[in-house]
Amino acid sequence: MNITVQMVKDLREATGAGVLEAKKALEAHDGDYEKAVDMLREKGAARAAKRADRAATEGVIEIYVHPGDRLGVMLELNCETDFVARNDQFRQLAHDLALHIAAANPRYMTPEDVDTEELERESSVLKAQALAEGKPEAIVSKIIEGRMKKFYEEMCFMEQYFVKDDKVKIKDLITEAIRTTGENVIVRRFARFELGEAL
Repeated sequence: MNITVQMVKDLREATGAGVLEAKKALEAHDGDYEKAVDMLREKGAARAAKRADRAATEGVIEIYVHPGDRLGVMLELNCETDFVARNDQFRQLAHDLALHIAAANPRYMTPEDVDTEELERESSVLKAQALAEGKPEAIVSKIIEGRMKKFYEEMCFMEQYFVKDDKVKIKDLITEAIRTTGENVIVRRFARFELGEAL
């Protein structure tokens, strides 16, 4: 199939890939746009994994205060160089992440951070619910597994769907930032404050 300039341009705009990379992805899949996008996303994720061990000590502290001054978020987003830290896209990412935290109220960074006691309590509640619904004992563990995934998506920042795009998880936004900046990008920590909220 003949790969046109427009096809390459469209793919580049959708993925942020370079001209040659986009052209090769289209050629590898006979011009199939969706398959080319998947290939480039997988490559981006692989590159991000390689960069995960690199030190990220530069970055920004983003402070977001919701209109009405009743809710605020403080977030530390790190990268490897001051050059990237001053970049408008990096700062926009920090702002978007803080805005997301204000709206979604995550309690943990990742599933690994969830307290063991809370996990056990949640799992036993879900088991009791499944049995009360009359589900067969044989499939209860599968049901619990599916519902725990939903629990993580509600409670864990990296597993949550982005408030501005419910098809993209926060961890995917970070992976994309690593791919586009060429640096390791880490959400170091965050805190959410709401007036009258108990600590």
